Amino acid sequence: MNSAEDNLKKAAPYYSNESADSDDNDSECVDSEKINFTATEEDRESESTSDSGEEDAADNDKEAAVVQMLKEKEEREKEAEDPDHVETYCILTTDEVIWHESENESRDFTVPQNKLDSQNHEIRKHHEILMKLKQNIWPSLSKASFVSLLKDFVESEFFVIDGDSLLLMFLNEEVQHLTLFYLIECFLHDFTQKGAKYIIVFFKDVEQMYFQNPQFLFLRTALIEHLKHNTCISVHTEFSNCFSPQWEIFLKKSYPYFIIISDIGLTSLQTNYLTIFIAHSLSKKINVVHAFGQEYDTLRVYGYHLQSMWKHRNFFQKYEKDLRCACEAIVRYKEPSIYLYGPLKLSLKSIKNEVYQTVLLLKKLWPEGSDIRRVICVLTCAVGLKLYSDMLESTRASLGAKLEQSERERSKPLSPEEASDLCRMQCLTTVFLLHMPLSQRAQIRIMQSRWTKQVLPLIKMQQMCAHFVLKQLRDTDGWKLDLTYLPDLNDDSLLRNLAHYYEIEYSEGLEFQKELGEEMDKEYRFLWNAVTKLTVNYDFGDAFPIRNTSQVFIDHQQTSFRVCGEKIPDIGLIPLKSDLVEEYAGDVLKDLPVLKSDDPVVTSLAKYKEFDELHHWHSGRLLTEEYERVPCSADAKSKDAYERKQIQKLQTFHRLYGSTLEGSTAKFVVCQKDALGKAAGAVKKTKIRKSKAEIIMEENNRRLKAKEEKKEQEQWKTLQIPMEKEIKENLTVGINKLEKFLKTVKSKSVKFSIEISALSACVEAWKKHCRKQGSKPEDLSSAVQVMRRIHILLEKYQDLLEKSHLQKLSQYLQLLGFENLACTLTGQMREGGDDRSRSNYDIEVGPARFQLQYMDYYLLREERNDPDPRVEHFIPDTWQRELLDAVDNNESAVIVAPTSSGKTYASYYCMEKVLKTSDEGVVVYVAPTKALVNQVVGSVYSRFTKKLPDGLVVCGVFTRDYRHDVMNSQILVTVPQCLEILMLSPHRQSWTKRIQYVIFDEIHCLGGEIGAEVWEHLLVTIRCPFLALSATISNPDHLTEWLQSVKRYWQCADNKIEGSSTDSEKNFAGKYKGRSTVKEQKKSYRVRLVLYEERYNDLEKHVCSLTGSDFVIEHFHPCAALTVNHIENYGIPSDLSLSPRESIQLYDTMVKVWQKWPRAQEMDPEEFVSFKNKVVIKKMDVRKYEQELKKELSNWIVVGQRQKVNEVLEDLRPKPVDCSEHQKWKKFARFVDKLHEMGKLPAIFFIFGLDSVEKAARNVFLNLLEKQGNECDPRMEKEKEDIKKKLRKVNKTLMKSENIDIKKVKPSKMESMVMLLSMKKQLQERLNKLTAIPSMCTYADPKAVDEDTLRKIFYRLRFQRNGYLHQMLARRGIGYHHGAMAMRERQTVEMLFRLGYIKVVTATSTLALGINMPCRSVVFADDSVFLDALNYRQMSGRAGRRGQDMIGDVFFYDIPLPKVERLIKSNVPQLKGQFPLTISLILRLMLLAAKADDKMDARAKALSVLKHSLMSFKRERYVGVLKMYFMFSLQFLIKEGYLDQEGNPVGFAGLVTHLHYHEPSNFVLVSFLVKGLFHKLCRPIKEGSTDFSEEVLEKLVLVLANLFGRRYLPACSMAFKHTFYQSKVFLEDLPEDFADAVNEYNTKVEENFAHFLLTTAKLADMEEEYKLPLSKTDFSSEKWHSTELASYLMDNTKRISAVSPFACISGMVDDDLFHGENVNKAVLRSLGINVRNCPLLHLKKYDKQGRSLPLNAYALDFYKHGSLIAVATDNWLNEGDAYYLLKDFVLLIQSIRTSLSELCDDPNDHVLLAFQQLGEVYESKLKAV
Repeated sequence: MNSAEDNLKKAAPYYSNESADSDDNDSECVDSEKINFTATEEDRESESTSDSGEEDAADNDKEAAVVQMLKEKEEREKEAEDPDHVETYCILTTDEVIWHESENESRDFTVPQNKLDSQNHEIRKHHEILMKLKQNIWPSLSKASFVSLLKDFVESEFFVIDGDSLLLMFLNEEVQHLTLFYLIECFLHDFTQKGAKYIIVFFKDVEQMYFQNPQFLFLRTALIEHLKHNTCISVHTEFSNCFSPQWEIFLKKSYPYFIIISDIGLTSLQTNYLTIFIAHSLSKKINVVHAFGQEYDTLRVYGYHLQSMWKHRNFFQKYEKDLRCACEAIVRYKEPSIYLYGPLKLSLKSIKNEVYQTVLLLKKLWPEGSDIRRVICVLTCAVGLKLYSDMLESTRASLGAKLEQSERERSKPLSPEEASDLCRMQCLTTVFLLHMPLSQRAQIRIMQSRWTKQVLPLIKMQQMCAHFVLKQLRDTDGWKLDLTYLPDLNDDSLLRNLAHYYEIEYSEGLEFQKELGEEMDKEYRFLWNAVTKLTVNYDFGDAFPIRNTSQVFIDHQQTSFRVCGEKIPDIGLIPLKSDLVEEYAGDVLKDLPVLKSDDPVVTSLAKYKEFDELHHWHSGRLLTEEYERVPCSADAKSKDAYERKQIQKLQTFHRLYGSTLEGSTAKFVVCQKDALGKAAGAVKKTKIRKSKAEIIMEENNRRLKAKEEKKEQEQWKTLQIPMEKEIKENLTVGINKLEKFLKTVKSKSVKFSIEISALSACVEAWKKHCRKQGSKPEDLSSAVQVMRRIHILLEKYQDLLEKSHLQKLSQYLQLLGFENLACTLTGQMREGGDDRSRSNYDIEVGPARFQLQYMDYYLLREERNDPDPRVEHFIPDTWQRELLDAVDNNESAVIVAPTSSGKTYASYYCMEKVLKTSDEGVVVYVAPTKALVNQVVGSVYSRFTKKLPDGLVVCGVFTRDYRHDVMNSQILVTVPQCLEILMLSPHRQSWTKRIQYVIFDEIHCLGGEIGAEVWEHLLVTIRCPFLALSATISNPDHLTEWLQSVKRYWQCADNKIEGSSTDSEKNFAGKYKGRSTVKEQKKSYRVRLVLYEERYNDLEKHVCSLTGSDFVIEHFHPCAALTVNHIENYGIPSDLSLSPRESIQLYDTMVKVWQKWPRAQEMDPEEFVSFKNKVVIKKMDVRKYEQELKKELSNWIVVGQRQKVNEVLEDLRPKPVDCSEHQKWKKFARFVDKLHEMGKLPAIFFIFGLDSVEKAARNVFLNLLEKQGNECDPRMEKEKEDIKKKLRKVNKTLMKSENIDIKKVKPSKMESMVMLLSMKKQLQERLNKLTAIPSMCTYADPKAVDEDTLRKIFYRLRFQRNGYLHQMLARRGIGYHHGAMAMRERQTVEMLFRLGYIKVVTATSTLALGINMPCRSVVFADDSVFLDALNYRQMSGRAGRRGQDMIGDVFFYDIPLPKVERLIKSNVPQLKGQFPLTISLILRLMLLAAKADDKMDARAKALSVLKHSLMSFKRERYVGVLKMYFMFSLQFLIKEGYLDQEGNPVGFAGLVTHLHYHEPSNFVLVSFLVKGLFHKLCRPIKEGSTDFSEEVLEKLVLVLANLFGRRYLPACSMAFKHTFYQSKVFLEDLPEDFADAVNEYNTKVEENFAHFLLTTAKLADMEEEYKLPLSKTDFSSEKWHSTELASYLMDNTKRISAVSPFACISGMVDDDLFHGENVNKAVLRSLGINVRNCPLLHLKKYDKQGRSLPLNAYALDFYKHGSLIAVATDNWLNEGDAYYLLKDFVLLIQSIRTSLSELCDDPNDHVLLAFQQLGEVYESKLKAV
């Protein structure tokens, strides 16, 4: 048994509960402290001597019950997957559509498509299947998860955006064309800027769905052409619809991450089509993202993501034929006609013909080409006027009087002259678009009046014409057409302005008749002349006058123009006297207006008594810090005997847990007072005269070593002959035994002897194999072992090799046919030679090829042989020594190295150094998760012990759920949020000064979704050196440069505050009655970057597919993931490494594809410069060969051999077979069996759904159970039952004799009792044999852990909900692991897997982040949006156990091949900065600066946080933006009474900072308190009572649920009615008075944020603001000469200083910034700010189409019914997620209650009592689950 198991056995009898478990259940920590986990001697005896049959029977019954439960669960899941299993849903009668036309509009312009009557009938026929589809899809759409969409896309990932859904997202009648294009480009640019790759697809058949709305049809066509011609986006328009075979082929080949699709269409017809599209995508294993409800911040885009599941595919497969027919009926194209004003009929075919003819005429008229705006204007006017005139004339001729009657019923058609007037104004509008820059257009008055209903039909007809014109112009046939300004073909607001001017103002007199200006006049005449020439057979009048008729075009019943409100008041700042503010933002402060002290705004400020964090202003009672509120489980400072005992038990458990991690006994550390400055790596060698004692000691050590060596030699002599015999007979078994024995030997000379003997035995085995197999043996494993032993001897024992040994090695090389290597070894050419022996045993493969292809992973790494005195158990590599040097020199370091490469060793070296240096120095280890915290604590306890003064301990823990020994430990293990609490605490500075080092594990979390800014705060506030570790950062240089700039800041800051206060040492010394020995470390401000890319063992990838009943497992060559385009654009990824075998495979393929390859001979392995005549080829040599091959492959593209590169990659690509999802999971257990047979276990199977993880583990378990049932003899079952009966009888008889006095018992009776006991023992033994699990029915390794230890580990699960299930699974070698499990359950799985007992673990990504669970293989068994480049590298890094496996295997189990390719070639994400400031953080910084014990230190920390944002690093504009945000946040805090004018915290600042995790809800909660709303609500049942009614408590939960734990559901979830079982699901609105308070708060926040935007506007890059963000189309113009008319149309009162000019043309002004819903649409884009930076609490949240997004009522629903299952079922939450959300809600109530109790004098205050009662009731309900 190995040392880990020894430690486990030693520790197991003593372990007890560990408070680490309390991060799953706080109350459990308190209760379980009273439970003794240690078995007494009596217990052990009773267990061994009196195991009753009843207990075993009970266990068997329990097992049977669990098995039955699992089978029932499986049946329920099968039932749910049945496509016909539909819950009770009732779809609302109102269709979900975007566009609702008025009756008049639809009456005057219709596209009846009378040829589609049959189609409508068909649609009605398909109504049933469409209803069934919606009922199937809707629950899934409602359950969609709101997640970060981009995850870690970098180079290769891509997704699809449905073009029509993209258009639907922004369609709005109010928005002008250019604004719409701007919003769409902003949306796409945001994706592009964040590194996303995507394509846009417009399906051809969807076009006809817009015929009823030609304004949108024209926009769609223009958008397609713009994206194609003016952007780099790939736009596909070749697919007919989602059932198109080409589309299905595209999906299969490219396999996008997801498709963004709208759930709502322009019409009900389009909604139906989109629903089918969603269903089709899900059926193809493609995930779907809702087009609506998306949000974004600086780093990410968030949206509702729907995972493709088996039930979607199952439904689609069953109804595919019906759905296909329904889709065909929807999209079937018929040539419709349009009707204007009722009887005016026009066929689309005639429009197309007229467009075609007119375009030909225009090409002749303008042969040199023109701008698209001129062309569209002229063609649309010409075609429209001709068609309209013809239509009007023909209708009048055919209908006559009937037409006049029709005109009375509908709007009267315009005359041709009136139509001409409209066209002239359209030409004039185009002139403005051509000449007037956007800056001037933005100032044009905002027109609110609309077109009259008479004009609209003609405008719509023209838009239809414009659509066909654009389509016709796709083929320019050499005609030069400038398409740059496609987004700006029309400006309806400007056109209405002109119409109003000529209709009203122009006719009012000469003073209003403004000149066009020479240039614009000329342009206008040119356009109208072109129109008249194209309509030569018609007379539509001259260019002037523009209006010839008096027809009213504009509806004057509405207000004509928007009048801006009162002038926005000057933004004056309330005066603020603060050194911190002056130092940070003084440069921007001097340019901002400041209010005078007598200003009403200043004098009206609420006066608050200064708040002090230790003595509250209101009560004088102590207010606890956030740190002190975290429950403390036990502390070494405690004097209580019981608590001290609990500490011992806790430490014992940590050692138990740590022993499974480290496998070595704890090292006793002695504090060396003079250790500083004597770094082991820098010790100079000086001659020191040895003392006599030292000489004697050395002599004794030599003798001891010689004695040990002799003992090992004798041991080898005993084993040599049988070992050699074993190798010859069974090579694999023999070599394994040899390797195991070698690990126990310490003497180098003995190891050398063993290797020599092993070599001879392997040679004999090879000879024997050759004789048996004949001349060409296929299996070369014996030869591989021969060569491997030669490598080891030459590399590791070179100093022991003599000439005779070398000759022997030379002979063996010759034997294998490696004549050249034999000569290299001996240094001379061998004459003659034994040809016969060479031909018999020659492997007939070149030596270099043999080593690469067959030795593969056995090739030796480049390792150093010189030991490092700082490292005991291994010889560190050069990069590891560099780390140790950094620690010795007190330097900081960023370490990027692969998983399992040994980077963590530096962390423990750092800890040991601090432990040795003093008793007071502290190392802080920051881990991203609580699970990782527990792991590190276990490792620390396993590695170190140290005798410390009373009250001090080696290790402490601090998480948000529990803490112990935080202030009195030398190694503190914590999570980032908790260290931030300590770093920003005003009264913990003395402790922070004791920190000697901070270790950041998994530093790439700096780019994470949640809490990334906290990592930033820590990195910039620590003054000591740090180590930052990660395996996955792609821009470490940038990160290091930023961190170095932070250290330079601290160097300057330290110089300023040097020699200030050393109170921390004095205080600490007084506290522990001893003098502090924390010596001033030699300060270093250097930040090293240590990069290491080599894995210890190679990873080989395999793709697995199911064919029939068997599995096909193909090797996946990494280069197969590449494409020619990828190599050309990005090169071959640096971390795409090949194994030696894969390098040979690449070379062979290159030679096969290009037989005349010029460098083929040079690159041949036998000729390659690094291999030629080399006996020992090492991995570094192979790496050079690999790099050269990759370089050559890239060079093929350069020299024009793209096709050949493509052939190489295609040849390497495997050909997996797709299988159905159902078959995949049905055969999953068989796949695990297959891996077991292949020797690929232990393995971790990564699956991304919590339910799927458990289901997969259950399936494997039930498969083994079924196998056991099939193997089991029915007679054995009968025998088991008989034995149980007999045992019951025996026990019953023995129980009667329990109280009998043995002395008085007769001998015969005594003999009978002895016989009964003997019988019981025999029956028990037989029953145990019968119930034992057969070895072929379990994956567990019983030798890994003894039964006693196993029982004690399982004992920890006795109170867990699924404890017995985990025990049953573990007995079969199976476990599952996910974040919703209890900590004890997870730890049990981790411990047993590390010990080698459990071999199969199904898991989510919880095992990706740092958890130490190395395995032989990693299997990706499920695809997900969460399976990205980062997670792939973290997860696959688990494969290959160092010291146990020569290679790690990664299997892709039915993962689509395109996804596999992208994962392998994608780069890891770059670390970018998040927006770093929040108002709560600023308040915390001001509090720190004002109240700190050490003011200078606190100010330096606050400034560091403010100045050193990663987002603003090297980006000066963001520096200014952040300073402005800081200033206006301070203004908000002063106005709301949280800060006074000196920057001191006042009022409820403490409560707000305690709830800083919940901004902005923390501010809203305080506003409720201040307004007395809680006191108004919380009224007891009766006067004098302290109890509150259920109604009051429910309303209190409603209020809190609206503030905290807010989870929005997709808008579509409210579009249907559903019969929920127990929950209401959609959260009710806040009570009116609370809602009013929120609205008041929001108004203040919006006002403050708007002022911030108005002030910050001057920092915008206005040159960029006049360009479209993606296409960079520039709308600024230097040639503009203003004209009278243009000036007249301007509104000089319009305020647009802080609004995007593109938004201005749709009527946005500065005033609109005071409404949060407008900010994202209007804000200046170059500022990088959006509404997420504004702390608004939305009472109602809407998507882009104005649909409400409801809040999930899970917290209130659970309070009402107390059922976790109901919450999971009705509220669309996973059961585990629901539990933790509810637990967080309980913790929140407790936190508020604690704060209120400290702020309130009166313990009987109603609010306080209500929160107390609510907390108790809610907690009791959750405990009852």
